[in-house]
Amino acid sequence: MMKKFFILFVFLLGFTLRANSEYSTFIQQQMEFLHQMNDDNTTKEAMQTLIQEQEHSYVGALEYIMSNKQEYLEESSLYSSEMATLKKMISINKRAGNKYAVMRDEVQLKSYNILINQHEMIRGVLVALDTSDSGVFREKLKKVISNNILENKKYIDVDYKEFLENNADKTPVSLKTNIQEFYDLIDINKDVISHLYSFEKRMYRLNKYSKYHLIGAVIYTNNTKIGKIINPILEKYNLSIIKILFILSLSFFLYFFRAALYFVAKNYFFEIDSLEKYSTDVLEKSKKPFSLVILLINVEFVIYIYNDFMSIESVSIYFNVLYAFLFVWYFYRILNAVADIKIQEIDQLNRKIKNEMINVGKKVINVLIVIIGLLLILYTAGIDLTAVLSGLGIGGLAVALAAKDSLSNFFGTLSILLSDVFSQGDWIVINGEEGVVIEIGLRVTTLRTFDNALIAIPNATLANNDVKNWNKRTLGRRIKMNLGVKYDSKSEDIKNAVNEIRTMLDKHPGIATKNTQYTYSSSRAKLVSKDDLLGVKKTLLVYLDEFSSSSINILVYCFTKSVNWEEWLQTKEDVMHKMMAILEKNNLEFAFPSLSVYHENEFVPKSEMQLLDTKVI
Repeated sequence: MMKKFFILFVFLLGFTLRANSEYSTFIQQQMEFLHQMNDDNTTKEAMQTLIQEQEHSYVGALEYIMSNKQEYLEESSLYSSEMATLKKMISINKRAGNKYAVMRDEVQLKSYNILINQHEMIRGVLVALDTSDSGVFREKLKKVISNNILENKKYIDVDYKEFLENNADKTPVSLKTNIQEFYDLIDINKDVISHLYSFEKRMYRLNKYSKYHLIGAVIYTNNTKIGKIINPILEKYNLSIIKILFILSLSFFLYFFRAALYFVAKNYFFEIDSLEKYSTDVLEKSKKPFSLVILLINVEFVIYIYNDFMSIESVSIYFNVLYAFLFVWYFYRILNAVADIKIQEIDQLNRKIKNEMINVGKKVINVLIVIIGLLLILYTAGIDLTAVLSGLGIGGLAVALAAKDSLSNFFGTLSILLSDVFSQGDWIVINGEEGVVIEIGLRVTTLRTFDNALIAIPNATLANNDVKNWNKRTLGRRIKMNLGVKYDSKSEDIKNAVNEIRTMLDKHPGIATKNTQYTYSSSRAKLVSKDDLLGVKKTLLVYLDEFSSSSINILVYCFTKSVNWEEWLQTKEDVMHKMMAILEKNNLEFAFPSLSVYHENEFVPKSEMQLLDTKVI
């Protein structure tokens, strides 16, 4: 195994220095592979074995170099002393006229330059690996390899193959050996380039492991017996044992991280007095979005690891959009949770603020959150917001014209909120529609009718029409009636009945009188009476009112203390019973509409006169 690692070390760079005029073990091994593959006597089975062994040698070399990346980058210049010696020998042999010796050393010098170029190419690749983007690395890899090819063209300007093909001449063996090695090194350099392309993702992945200081564990795992058995199977699906271990470890870590963070927030962060009142609602609202964010992060990392620690730009855009959506959703839920708590506090501490103002304010804020969230999502999707906003400016007039009714309703909403015409829960009548106000929205106001139907009325209609509000009264719901008694009633009895009814109403616990005490909560200064401003009525009138066609009418005009309909009916019923008792006590009877016919100067028997008295009911 140590021998493999040594071979590995020589792989992509110029491969370590020659010792005693020999190339490195790795280069010699690759030359041996070439000779055996080019041998006509090599069988097909032997060829497949050689290809597998060669591939393993490259994989092993790659892993070794990536494990010792920094040492490789700091490696000193190769073959400097050997090349200096060769240049002197070439100069001497030229003067001596020894052309074969000159050619031999020139070929050897070119071989060293091929290895040096190879060394610089690998160094360039290792430096390019430190880029954060896999696409940038791919481009730099191509550029480094292109430079290597261009540099090597300088050293293959002479064709030496004729010296290898002519076996009859007296070409020295040393020259032939150097020429053969020169062409072998050129072929090996081509193999190195080919493997650099095929190892692109693997190099990028190993470089990531190296940054995380995990490369030793990764290489060890890959070279275990289990790794050697399972990894070839998993590689068909772009997987490996180490990838699966990373994915599982990351998933467990994120799961426990979510639980730990929730525990810390619940037991420590929200122990702060100023945050305690928000803790339950905020935690409940944030639990689901936060869990989805953790799940999304987990999925993205799984894809990232699966793709050899390289991001997929097209997929990343979708994840960014989802992150933006979850962020907006999380912010929306938290803001509404806090707003609900604040609304409760305001409702308890400050009754002067209308609930509708708070509700509509929430809706406006939520609309702004949605708009800002949409812009954020578009931005993360890579859309140019400048162009979008410019387009909105150009089409603003058309949108305004198309949304004329919506804008009218929106300003109607503002008019309703800023005025004090009606509020949620009020009983109102408008354009023949009657019901209780359910909600004042941004566009329409909904009423619940007394037969339990739901009516939606545009706010512009409400703002521009007469509205009768039965709830804008604080004390006093009117009772008005005429008590008709017969014309044959005695004047004294009627007078007594009127006085007794007036006294009964003045002392009745459910009837408002001038002695009824009421606390005025409003401090607003207006040029009207406070009673009219707040809807306080305490008038009590009981008088003999008129002589009608068939009865003498007593006017009863008063107000109950309660404005509640059921309580008003109960009080009214009790008052009516007591008035009936008073009339009976004073020998008074209710009159019915009737018509009497009298015949003057003619005697009519009493029995017939009774027949002429016709009652119309």
